Amino acid sequence: MTQQVSKIDAGRTAVLIMDFQQRIISNVASEPDAVVSNAARALAGARAAGIPVIYVVHRGGPFAEYAPDVELHEGVAPAEGELVITKVRPGPFSTTALDVTLREMGRDNLVIMGVATSGCVLSSVRWAVDINYSFIVVSDACSDGDPEVHRVLTEKVYPRQGTVMTTDEFLSGL
Repeated sequence: MTQQVSKIDAGRTAVLIMDFQQRIISNVASEPDAVVSNAARALAGARAAGIPVIYVVHRGGPFAEYAPDVELHEGVAPAEGELVITKVRPGPFSTTALDVTLREMGRDNLVIMGVATSGCVLSSVRWAVDINYSFIVVSDACSDGDPEVHRVLTEKVYPRQGTVMTTDEFLSGL
């Protein structure tokens, strides 16, 4: 059953923006310009509402070696002082201290944005549910190489355990 959110509690919420790295966006995002634009708008709204933003970057596998295109996309660059966590697996929890960080911050509601919907976003949703976080997936601030997989996850799977909304709906809930 979907949890409907009408007003987002900024004091309990953190934004996770994951794998918005240049190579991932150019190789995986089905609509790269749109996903970056929507994520940037969501980030601006979250920052204005005082919601902390946590970046998660992938540095494992094909991203282990440094190259300029493994850097975060300039359209969603971190603001001064925002946390950037490095992971080496698809999900952000298993190889990082993300859970401890969020609990120390008193944040138990996650706003999730990422590339890919079937990779880091799916891993985040599953792990978050298992360890008692609530979540909002910002559907148009996520993308996947397969638009049908993105659609099924955001319309059929994720709403069963949390909330899915568009960037505009997220901004209206702030």
